[in-house]
Amino acid sequence: MNEGKYILTQVTNLIPRQIFLRLIKKYNGDYRVREFNCTNQLQHLLFGQLTSCESLRDICLCLKQHKDILYGLGIKNSVNESSLSRANESRDCRIYEGLGLTLIKIVRPLYAKMRLEYLVPQDHEIFALDSTTISCSIKLMEWAMGKYSKGAVKMHTLIDLRGSIPVFIYISDGRCHDSNVLDLLDIVPNAIYTMDKAYVDFEALARINENGGFFVTRAKDNMKYEIVSSNHNIDQSTGLMEDLLIRLTGNKSSKLYPKELRLIKYCDLETGEGLSFITNVTDQLDLNGLEISNIYRHRWDIECFFKLIKQNLTIKHLWGCSENAVRTHLWVAICSYLLLARVKAIYNSPYSITEIATLVRVSALAKKDLKELVTEPQPLIQNQDVNELTLF
Repeated sequence: MNEGKYILTQVTNLIPRQIFLRLIKKYNGDYRVREFNCTNQLQHLLFGQLTSCESLRDICLCLKQHKDILYGLGIKNSVNESSLSRANESRDCRIYEGLGLTLIKIVRPLYAKMRLEYLVPQDHEIFALDSTTISCSIKLMEWAMGKYSKGAVKMHTLIDLRGSIPVFIYISDGRCHDSNVLDLLDIVPNAIYTMDKAYVDFEALARINENGGFFVTRAKDNMKYEIVSSNHNIDQSTGLMEDLLIRLTGNKSSKLYPKELRLIKYCDLETGEGLSFITNVTDQLDLNGLEISNIYRHRWDIECFFKLIKQNLTIKHLWGCSENAVRTHLWVAICSYLLLARVKAIYNSPYSITEIATLVRVSALAKKDLKELVTEPQPLIQNQDVNELTLF
């Protein structure tokens, strides 16, 4: 039982401490540090993320007012916002990146057996790739140049659709095109990558195919192709209009991707909107046209992931201006999300990660068992056989 511990402490205790200490030693995080070490810095930042503090000033103010319970929260001592800001700028962000990658390796297997109801074969790993843009001031963050002379930071993210767990994260300025990230991915054989049409780079898609992976994406309107064969055994009442095997005929695209592709034309039954998908899953016995359409439909899960972290964690308000501080901030936010996902998996909670984040936020400084907090209370069963005394 953890009734004597704070909720925040029980969540942060899920951090692999020994691995974090090895990362600190590897990158000299505590070099010439007296009191405010990397462990204390991490506790400050996790407190800010899990309680939705919008600034470093808010973090320091709250901890200063609760100085009597800092030891119970695992915090050695509170500092002012200047010391916290300097630590974010000077200490290597790879410490927190390494912690995030370690938590990914711990949390992903907890959701590996999750069944995807929209697929018949369950032997494929399904990933969704997209990016989210965080606006910032170009005067304060000259390194984060975006479009139209505005400042922007991009977080390119690949998530596993089983549990919406981030697998790959790349932080760049706003000028980095989405399709460039495809060159940075380590392709998993037999895995399916779904993405929107911004990632249609046939040279990168050919690399996915050569490494044994599969992709599902939107077809551009100006794509030139010729039909090789057509599957007439389709049920148009499901929204599936055409299932074609094609070959690209564009002057450049045909050289970049000379192999055959599959073109799925689908009509949304609710809105009537027509959509065209391309994929290198050419075997119709492996995945039918409707399953491919449903894979792309669930690409929206990554949009829900971005919405979740922006609403429940502090992402839109950056806690620093230097590139190192921004990377530290975003990786600690990802670590916070992974801790919440781990809580959900460990205790088999019926609540969503959004609801768990809300429960932790409002109960962070309460002394209560975390398992009891994130699981539904059992209904009170009255024993009808007991003879109760009547009042009148």
